[in-house]
Amino acid sequence: MDHIIGQQAPQASGSLMQDPLAQGQTATPQASAPLITDGTQATFMQDVIEASRSIPVLVDFWADWCGPCKQLAPVLEKVVTAARGKVRLVKIDIEANRALAAQLTQIGLPLQSIPMVAVFWKGQILDLFQGALPESEIKKFVEGVLKAAGGGTLPATELLQEATVAMETNQPAHAAELFSGVLGEEPENPKAWGGLIRAMLALDDEEAADAALADVPEKIRDTPEVAGARAALELKKEGRKAAQEMEEVRARLAANPQDHAARCELATGLNVAGKREDAADELLSIIKADPNWNEGAAKQQLFRFFEAWGHDDPATLAARRRLSSLLFS
Repeated sequence: MDHIIGQQAPQASGSLMQDPLAQGQTATPQASAPLITDGTQATFMQDVIEASRSIPVLVDFWADWCGPCKQLAPVLEKVVTAARGKVRLVKIDIEANRALAAQLTQIGLPLQSIPMVAVFWKGQILDLFQGALPESEIKKFVEGVLKAAGGGTLPATELLQEATVAMETNQPAHAAELFSGVLGEEPENPKAWGGLIRAMLALDDEEAADAALADVPEKIRDTPEVAGARAALELKKEGRKAAQEMEEVRARLAANPQDHAARCELATGLNVAGKREDAADELLSIIKADPNWNEGAAKQQLFRFFEAWGHDDPATLAARRRLSSLLFS
């Protein structure tokens, strides 16, 4: 993992694990222990070392004078809570537990610079990071911890994976439920919002798709996932009208194959019908004949298709290669 600052995660020494930090207490993990606790030197062996034998334990080292510590704490607690019991969090005030901090410093923990979060697993230090990382980075860190500990992924990530499979297997109603479940845990998850909008489109419920798009938090409206779903919604609305006029459009093209406006409308209708390759063909034929037609309208429409389909979609990749060949040959 890549959050360690300038060194590998130090291994907890045998002396630390066997030292009577618990001051006579029996060091046995509590099955019903809360997910987030305030730890002390007296409870460190039980709350961290012993508990880590069955579950990864994140230890947040902080101090009251540390501003970044206060920024990190609520974000860290949010991510741990969302993990639903797959990890625990113990918060250690290094000023109130100086002897413990000194001992941990001796085994290599860089407690001179806080906030610092160390992960204990099986009685050893698995990984650590320093500084007030953003929520997205903390989630990645915890995902890495779970993977290293054989604990799978965060619950929201699992739901997102299930929802993606549901969409791929033509189960949009189930996918919509799963995407909604993710948003219940992570209201600012752009993949879940984009997936929910696409699921509504797959169910031919444009009103619900519009409503979902309107509910997307402002800060993630321009993320690729949401922008792509928005493009798909807009194209479906445009294409519905084009599909209704398909016979007329084809008649216009039969009468005048150079009617680029009709061909562009045909491409939009074909896209709504799910004929992505055919839709791209129509636009590429316009670009081949006149790359600058209508101020590059065909190319711009093709780019909207790419955004709506997804940049890794096979139809996008094939059409992009053909476009590059036309523009740069």
